[in-house]
Amino acid sequence: MKHLSQSVKFDRDLIQKYNQAVPRYTSYPPATELTADFDLDAFRAAIAIGNHKQTPLSLYCHIPFCETPCYFCGCNTIITQNKSFVPRYLEALTRNIEQIAALVHPDRHVKQFHWGGGTPNYLNLEQVEYLWNTLNQHFKLADNAEVSIEVNPCYVDREYILFLRKLGFNRISFGIQDFNPKVQAAINRIQPEKMLFDVMGWIREAGFESVNVDLIYGLPFQTLETFKETIQKTIELDPDRVAVFNFAYVPWIKPVQKQMPQAAMPSTAEKLDIFKMTIEQLTQNGYGFIGMDHFAKPDDELAIAQQAGTLHRNFQGYTTQPESDLLSFGMTSISMVQDVYLQNHKRLKDFYQAIDADQLPIAKGFQLSRDDLIRRTVIMELMCEFQLSASDLEEKYHLGFDLDFNDYFADVLPILDSLEADGLICRWGDGIEVTPRGRLLIRNIAAAFDPYLQGKGDRQQTFSKAI
Repeated sequence: MKHLSQSVKFDRDLIQKYNQAVPRYTSYPPATELTADFDLDAFRAAIAIGNHKQTPLSLYCHIPFCETPCYFCGCNTIITQNKSFVPRYLEALTRNIEQIAALVHPDRHVKQFHWGGGTPNYLNLEQVEYLWNTLNQHFKLADNAEVSIEVNPCYVDREYILFLRKLGFNRISFGIQDFNPKVQAAINRIQPEKMLFDVMGWIREAGFESVNVDLIYGLPFQTLETFKETIQKTIELDPDRVAVFNFAYVPWIKPVQKQMPQAAMPSTAEKLDIFKMTIEQLTQNGYGFIGMDHFAKPDDELAIAQQAGTLHRNFQGYTTQPESDLLSFGMTSISMVQDVYLQNHKRLKDFYQAIDADQLPIAKGFQLSRDDLIRRTVIMELMCEFQLSASDLEEKYHLGFDLDFNDYFADVLPILDSLEADGLICRWGDGIEVTPRGRLLIRNIAAAFDPYLQGKGDRQQTFSKAI
């Protein structure tokens, strides 16, 4: 299979036509399909299968605490400056780790290890070291593992950054959102420019292998001119990866967003102008388009994996790691084990109650059917490679399914016809290739293979728009 260049074309008319609310497809089916009537025996059986196959592991730890609310945030967080909550949470988190580790064969290697939140650096250095040691006591970290952490620049200093690297973290991510002080004030995330450059300096001094920064467009008081300044300063900051997210205003889900002045948010047309400029500026300054809203330097692992056809995607986003079982710890975290998805309790009270009763703190789950597995393979191939060859899927993924692509997806063919007529894809035989014009709309293209989406009443209440 040939591999595409990282070129992308911005077609305003097509974007406006297809810019609908669709999943981000960090999983298929999306996490919205998980249900409370899930049988935990299926989870235990899935882990046993992974043990037999020696499937590599990916670990995720959720630290939900934040000192202050960021008004734009859609994550599951607990806002408190009372750090006396931390020891109790770490105790429960440790028990959760022990519960899962007891089911996993000790010879399975961890290839990817991520701490997210919330604010992982809400923990002090002693607590970080304790959690690090706990995880390493129960799981075997591979020598070449990707070990990453998210940090809030407002609450780190040089000592903290150097300690993280010495401990073993080799990748780091932090949110900028916007350099403009007026925008920062509106979203309650004050980060002076000097602070951000100081943090990046400490990160480079520490020797982290990869640095990601997050930006958000669609926030109050953003204009084309002010966000261009943010992009230029981001380029000067020189991260290895840049994620540029479309702000989803969903106050019915996240009431804290009501704290922002909606009237000051850029219009849809202005947001399109901002995103178009962002693509142009980043690609003209050496960043390749990975997918959706992610950019990376050509020598970054994500860009290399994309060109090699080895890019993957899971609940943590794009990754270079091959198929692995994702085991997640802490409240609200989601695991992906073989053909099973699970999510822990979202409320801290429920999470503690399950742990105290010596039960797995799982609130809901989902077991994929044969059809789900087929569609997951197709969707993830499109999301990561921007192309697929049905005849190559069996060889690449060893699905064990004997099917005729066009016959199996007969209901999808009319949608593919429309996508091809609009120039978003090209087809040949049993192959599909996403054109540079279609790459920005990859979520919409992937959605053609998602029957769950067709049953959603009001998508706007569930998913964000593609752009």
